[in-house]
Amino acid sequence: MSDDNKLKPTEGELEILQILWENGPASVRQVNDKLNEQREVGYTTTLKIMQIMADKGLVNRNTESRTHIYAAAISEEDTQKRLLQKFVDATFRGSAMKMVMQALGNHKASDEELKEIKALIDRIEKKS
Repeated sequence: MSDDNKLKPTEGELEILQILWENGPASVRQVNDKLNEQREVGYTTTLKIMQIMADKGLVNRNTESRTHIYAAAISEEDTQKRLLQKFVDATFRGSAMKMVMQALGNHKASDEELKEIKALIDRIEKKS
């Protein structure tokens, strides 16, 4: 499947990816049990989503045993970068500054968060 599909996991697919990133490879039953800790999701729904994810290349499926084990095929960091860039492009016309200003204007950043933001800016300036 194309890289475009890897760039566009649905909300449900992201939920499953987060479970796999946090817990490692898992069966459909294990993933479904984790999903059901937050909200009720039918086993067959989880199975179908994970099958589609395998077709899209978002997860790898190990079929060596009777119980298929799924693992994330894309990294959490790469996915965050791709989705954030898409979001910035679509919502803030490509301006990271507008996004950051909006986020800081709508959220009271803690002293620790501000310290981390300043350190990030320092690292970026040193690279330039």
